[in-house]
Amino acid sequence: MDGQGGGIGGRILASLLPALPADCDVVAVGTNVLATNAMRKAGAQKCATGENAVAYNAARADVILGPVGIVLANGLLGEISPAIATAISGSDALKVLIPSTKCRIFVAGTREAPLDAYLRMAVEKVLTLLQET
Repeated sequence: MDGQGGGIGGRILASLLPALPADCDVVAVGTNVLATNAMRKAGAQKCATGENAVAYNAARADVILGPVGIVLANGLLGEISPAIATAISGSDALKVLIPSTKCRIFVAGTREAPLDAYLRMAVEKVLTLLQET
C-alpha cells in the first residue's frame, strides 16, 4: 500500500517480489494512479487504486506493508482519508509499517536509520512471516 508517487511501494516490491514463493498473491494498492503505476512498474501483477480498493483489499489481506502514514487519517499529505485509515488499521492483517518522520510521528523504540534500511527490515520481516506459516 502506498500513496503520493509510490516510491516506497515501488522500492518495497522491487526487493520483495523476487524473494517471494510463487504461490504468494500480491496486490499493490495505491491511493492514486501515480502510486499504483509505480508499483506496477516495479513488477506488481495485480494492482488497484483508490479508497474503495484499499477497503476491499485490506479486508482480505494477510499482510499489509507500507509507510506508517497509511494508518493515519490525513496521512501522506492528506491522501489517507479517515475511511482508508480505518480500513487498514481495522484489518485483521498483520501490518508491517515503515517509520517516517514526514508524518510528524515518532515511533518510540525505533532507531534513526536511512529509508533503505527501514525498507530492508520490512521486506525481511514479511519474508520471515511467510516462512513461519
